[in-house]
Amino acid sequence: MTAHARELKGTRYALWRNPEDLTANQSAKLAWVAKVNGRLYRAYLLKEQLRMALRIKGPLAMAMLEDWCAWAQRSRIPAFVELGRRLRRHWPGIEAAMEHGLSNGLIESTNTKLRVLTRVAYGFRKPEHLIALALLDRGGYRPALPGRQPS
Repeated sequence: MTAHARELKGTRYALWRNPEDLTANQSAKLAWVAKVNGRLYRAYLLKEQLRMALRIKGPLAMAMLEDWCAWAQRSRIPAFVELGRRLRRHWPGIEAAMEHGLSNGLIESTNTKLRVLTRVAYGFRKPEHLIALALLDRGGYRPALPGRQPS
């Protein structure tokens, strides 16, 4: 292991953390990376800029994201170039999420729960039993129980 690699070894946690959460030692490591390894520091700055763009919402976030994609393309860091391409491919969905708060998270969680229920229902004799189980689990169908008032 070279001396440069040995010194670079402790920087991983400084690169992962948010700038506001860095310790004094990690800030010093990050300053060292900025001097010694420009490509790695540029990747860190790209990561932080993307984090900031995703934290805010609205048209400003979309403008920041568009600028970020252009910067990622110019960086010539293969992982960021590819991420910029993927963001551009999915631009309408990202725009809907950033400006209107739309997400497919609820649909994905429902699909996952239905897959789990299908595994649980393995061996049921009729598909109606799986449907009843799904309706009861998701809260969509709640028949009144005998002797109780419906809520």
